[in-house]
Amino acid sequence: MFGVASQQSSWLQLAVWFGVFLAIFYFFIILPNKKKEKKHAETVNSLRKGDKVVTIGGIKGEVARIKDESLFIRVSDNTEIEVLKKAIGYKVEE
Repeated sequence: MFGVASQQSSWLQLAVWFGVFLAIFYFFIILPNKKKEKKHAETVNSLRKGDKVVTIGGIKGEVARIKDESLFIRVSDNTEIEVLKKAIGYKVEE
């Protein structure tokens, strides 16, 4: 009988440690990423024509036009490139 009770308690300890590991994983990895994604989405949705941005590839430019899933960035006087909204790294604050 003694062996069955110790096996059950070892499984319970394992389950508790697994739960603690999942909680740590959630609070240190998943939750910060969700906050970062939310902030990025807010930044991209707040972009307006004339805002200066930098893409994740390092291209600097000014927002010329905005579509549903993409936007056009003016990189020089007569040059515009279309990039996905997801490719915007950050908005340049002056």
